Amino acid sequence: MILADENIDHSLIHAIRNAGFEVYSVYENNRGLSDEAIIDYSRDPPRIILTEDKDFGEWVFAHKVSYISVIFLRYAFPDTEAISEILIRLLSERSNGLFGHFTTITTQKIRSKPFL
Repeated sequence: MILADENIDHSLIHAIRNAGFEVYSVYENNRGLSDEAIIDYSRDPPRIILTEDKDFGEWVFAHKVSYISVIFLRYAFPDTEAISEILIRLLSERSNGLFGHFTTITTQKIRSKPFL
């Protein structure tokens, strides 16, 4: 399951759901949820946090938060469709391999770094 942070564009959530993935949207269900609460919620059962908030990188690498999985999206609004295609392809091909990683997706590349 994907846990979409409040900042994720609705068209991305719609595209991911249409591709067959279960998505829990913080915007739709729990607006204003803190990063700490999102991290806690992502742990049981394990969910991949989908975000555009670089603070999650700080949580993972500076504060050493573990046992979570994060996909960080970096793109300009006109690239929403391209980023959604890249994301869906990544989830289809490697969703289990994303757990315990901080993955950054741009229109140019995908970088994934383990942190467990």
